[in-house]
Parts: sequence; structure tokens; C-alpha cells
Amino acid sequence: MSEPPRVQRVAAYAVIIRDEEILLAQLAPRVTAAELWTLPGGGVDHGEHPREAVLREVWEETGLEVEISEVARVYSGHLPGASRDDRRVDLHAIRVVYAGWVRQGSPEPRVIEENGSTVAAAWQSIEAVLDGRVPVAGVVREALHDVHPARLQRIAAYALIRRDGEVLLTRLSVTAPRTGHWTLPGGGLEHGESPAQAAAREVAEECGVTAEIGRLVGVHDVHFTGTAPDGHTQDYHGVHIVYDAA
Repeated sequence: MSEPPRVQRVAAYAVIIRDEEILLAQLAPRVTAAELWTLPGGGVDHGEHPREAVLREVWEETGLEVEISEVARVYSGHLPGASRDDRRVDLHAIRVVYAGWVRQGSPEPRVIEENGSTVAAAWQSIEAVLDGRVPVAGVVREALHDVHPARLQRIAAYALIRRDGEVLLTRLSVTAPRTGHWTLPGGGLEHGESPAQAAAREVAEECGVTAEIGRLVGVHDVHFTGTAPDGHTQDYHGVHIVYDAA
């Protein structure tokens, strides 16, 4: 019996996480008879850069515009009994995997290219993937093991301005982590700017009034991991400096 032909395939994928979910594509029955989900992505065309390939493939398989990292991880898999085009091959798969982000408020994923290698796209629970309730290709588990949220520390200054039993507040926009919530006027320090200067500048920009910055009321911080409005998963540490002001 002759050995199966050797095939080497280079493909590019994106691991896209939103809160406690990961974006996956379901492989078509012609690829695998059993239900199997994998990262959105696919083969790199001749002459195509892997970054261009993954942007194209994610759009075709999910209908979503994605931002991807500049660097990638590379995984190598040897599958001597793989099925390809209805024949057995000795497959060497090179997988170039980028981190990816989809903005909050994006539409639900859907397959754009019909008759391709995927038949569905969906956000799947990471917990369900890890405990086996969602059957996934090996590259999904590898990527989840290697992906870590970006660490971001932000120093900000705020003003506590009271008048006749009321306090001056500003409402957070869609670009803020907690859209629609009310908070003290203030924001991040610019390079070389003192916290008091930052508080005064932010009050002028956000409220259109001039504030006299007084004593330091206190400093508190918040630390959490979550999805930012631009879709990036962040290990966020915010340090907030609060001044009394008038």
C-alpha cells in the first residue's frame, strides 16, 4: 500500500475574545463529519501576507471587521491521516495565529462566503470550550492557553465640585468602559502634567467651566479584566486622584 501524498498548508487565524466568549467558526461536513469548531481563518493564498489572509478569512467566515495584532504565534501540526479533498494525505499544517479584536456593538457573526469550509459562526463560552461541551480543533485550546489580556494602568485626576446640595457630574460616552454611567469630571494625565492641572483642564473640557482646584480628597483604584469598547481585552488598573474643587 502506497503512502499518502505529503501536503504542507499555511493558514492564518485570529483568536478573538469578548468578555467570557470566543469567536469560532464551525467546519463544514465535507471537512469533518462530526461537529467541530475552530478559530476563524484559513489558507494563505500564494503571494498573500498572513495578516491580509486572516482579515479576509474572518470577514468571509463571520461577516465582522476585525483588528489584529502586529505579531503572531506560530503552531505546527503533523496529521499523517488527514482528509483533504476526499482523500487521505500526510498533512503538515502551519498555523499563524494573531490576536484579534471586534468593537463592541458589532453585529452578530454570520457566514458571508457560502460553500466554503465553514457553515456557521458564533460566540462560544470559553468555559464550555475548555470543559468539552463545545467540540473544538486543537489550535483553539492552544491559542486560549497562550493568550493573555494586555495590561493597562491609567492615572487620572477628578474634581469634586458641590453646590447647594448638588454635585457636578459628567456622563460617560460610548468610548468609555461603562457607557452611560455618571462620574466626576476628570480624566487621564498627560505626560508631564500634574494631577491638579489635569483635573482643572478636564473640568474645562468636559463642563465648559473654570474650576479652582483645592485640597486632595483621596486616592482610590480599581482593578478588573474586561473588554474595552474597542474590543481589546484588558487587565485594567485605574488609579484615581480626587480633589475638592469650586
